[in-house]
Amino acid sequence: MAVFTFTNLRAPAMPTRASLSLKVKYELCVSIQRCGCFRYSNAFHVVNRGRVINCVPAPSQSAAAAVNGVSGYTCSSSCFLFCFSSTDTNFVLGNAQIVDWPIVYSNDGFCKLSGYHRAEVMQKSSTCSFMYGELTDKETSEKVRLTFENYEMNSFEILMYKKNRTPVWFFVKIAPIRNEQDKVVLFLCTFSDITAFKQPIEDDSTKGWGKFARLTRALTSSRGVLQQLQPTVHKGENVHKHSRLAEVLQLGSDILPQYKQETPKTPPHIILHYCAFKTTWDWVILILTFYTAIMVPYNVSFKTKQNNVTWLVVDSIVDVIFLVDIVLNFHTTFVGPAGEVISDPKLIRMNYLKTWFVIDLLSCLPYDVINAFENVDEGISSLFSSLKVVRLLRLGRVARKLDHYIEYGAAVLVLLVCVFGLAAHWLACIWYSIGEYEVIDEDSNSVRTDSWLYMLGETVGSPYRFNVSGSEKWEGGPSKDSVYISSLYFTMTSLTSIGFGNIAPTTDGEKIFAVAMMMIGSLLYATIFGNVTTIFQQMYANTNRYHEMLNSVRDFLKLYQVPKGLSERVMDYIASTWSMSRGIDTEKVSQTVLQICPKDMRADICVHLNRKVFKEHPAFRLASDGCLRALAMEFQTIHCAPGDLIYHAGESVDSLCFVVSGSLEVIQDDEVVAILGKGDVFGDVFWKEVTLAQACANVRALTYCDLHVIKRDALQKVLEFYTAFSNHFSRNLLLTYNLRKRTRHGEDRPGV
Repeated sequence: MAVFTFTNLRAPAMPTRASLSLKVKYELCVSIQRCGCFRYSNAFHVVNRGRVINCVPAPSQSAAAAVNGVSGYTCSSSCFLFCFSSTDTNFVLGNAQIVDWPIVYSNDGFCKLSGYHRAEVMQKSSTCSFMYGELTDKETSEKVRLTFENYEMNSFEILMYKKNRTPVWFFVKIAPIRNEQDKVVLFLCTFSDITAFKQPIEDDSTKGWGKFARLTRALTSSRGVLQQLQPTVHKGENVHKHSRLAEVLQLGSDILPQYKQETPKTPPHIILHYCAFKTTWDWVILILTFYTAIMVPYNVSFKTKQNNVTWLVVDSIVDVIFLVDIVLNFHTTFVGPAGEVISDPKLIRMNYLKTWFVIDLLSCLPYDVINAFENVDEGISSLFSSLKVVRLLRLGRVARKLDHYIEYGAAVLVLLVCVFGLAAHWLACIWYSIGEYEVIDEDSNSVRTDSWLYMLGETVGSPYRFNVSGSEKWEGGPSKDSVYISSLYFTMTSLTSIGFGNIAPTTDGEKIFAVAMMMIGSLLYATIFGNVTTIFQQMYANTNRYHEMLNSVRDFLKLYQVPKGLSERVMDYIASTWSMSRGIDTEKVSQTVLQICPKDMRADICVHLNRKVFKEHPAFRLASDGCLRALAMEFQTIHCAPGDLIYHAGESVDSLCFVVSGSLEVIQDDEVVAILGKGDVFGDVFWKEVTLAQACANVRALTYCDLHVIKRDALQKVLEFYTAFSNHFSRNLLLTYNLRKRTRHGEDRPGV
């Protein structure tokens, strides 16, 4: 197993991971601005603030290092990750194999600290001699150079200059990074600003100050630094929480389109019918509606009087919630006949009064409260019990909002199962009512022994008895719980066409109802469970298509005997692309959408798809809407897998590439001369050159990358038409790496 050696870095002993088959040299992932990472494969080893995590000493390498007089710990080549926060760590990486150790990567923290753009420091010396000035100590700078020449680890305090020529004291730490042959391949240089803890720098601007002035400046500077350092943690946490809250509430800036219609202004106390609160409230009303649809038929059929205080309170709370829903409906927008959102309070109230107000009001009357009084006459009590059926009008709330509930396949599945169970419950209540009406003949004061209720009582040991000494009426019979369970069991077996026959209709009324129930059951069974099959097929359609595609690709690779390494790359790419696109053929869908949509809408979609490029690069800030739309129509999105070559050395450079995500390496003469990440640009300055350039290096993807690419001819066409933007674009666009210019080893190469 190949290993990397981090000299003089402490590390806890942790087991290493085996190298995977992906033979990528190393990768610098810049998926977020606060993190840079090198890796050899798919596992990670971390170096955080000078400490190596998940690394162990390799016996062979430790022995070799001891022979060479070098101490250090080793890290598996399966991965190589630097994790530095841009807020407290500023670093650059230099190639130790090239003369003058050119910088191949600088993080955002260093760029912010020095004032240089990343493109301006790429290929400059890792000694940062371009930041030296007249007050830089020559002896210290010579020590820095010797540290690089001798491949040593060292630290220095050195005065350097920012881009605006402001002198700054830096604490610089230099650490060489070795490969499996114990050869230094990279230098890691970290920078810390320690100006506040040094004496004031006396240049031309500070000469002539008195001792008191210098002392006052030093105290003020130190106090300012301490005030900044003290609340760093808490302030950072608050800002992070606030930003996360804003991102959640606004669904993230990346999700919202750049060009969109102005959000309609609604009057105060008006609720949008599509807002999150109203959607959640509608689901609560749906659940309570099903509760009402279950309890009302049961109470009416079994003639239960709500003497139980608990159930009376629950039903009263439900009634109050439905009354609140009526109030909310008076303040909720609706969609008008022309498709517009009506937010005028008067129109909303008139519309609700003309449509569902009366039905909703009748379903909310407190029938249980009136029926609960003991002194209510039996006839009036029966009347109010029957009026409870009016509450079933609440199902109209579900009917008019059905389009909101069936947007998702899982919700439709749950609703269909609930509807089937609700139908069985209703039929069970009716089945009991028929049996209870026919089991006792009040005219002859006798019991019908062929009734299913009588036979159920005999079976469960609770037969009907005639009270001779008292009321001289039939009493007893099975309990209500047993009766309801048996009724539900019979209706379920009938609706599903099973029918065991242990409970069967015997009287004429029961037989007529059983025939009607079988007809209803066959219709419900075919409708509901037929839709269930369709829903399951739709839910797993993408998964089935994915597995079919994988099988086809495997057969193709096997048929043509594609090498194992390439086969694994192909399969890995397909899996990654599928997970990102969620099973959607993005190219086919995008072409279809762009063909269907009119030109104006098509341009808006393209601007949205390329919004990250337009927002991140200052060269596009002064572009007009028309210019952005013209550029967006010419951009193409490319998804690259690890190991893919975007440019081969010697190829014509006919495109300008913007890195949106992922990382790439630029290789010249088998040496890494640059590592590109999010926000970087590479290609050629077409607007300054007449001839078509040849790529002087290979550009290879290290991770899965998303590139936004625009062709040379298309870009020149837009720049020729928009002259004002062309001047601004040519001045402000900095290429992180210009593929036209070959890197001269040992010379600083300024950004383009």
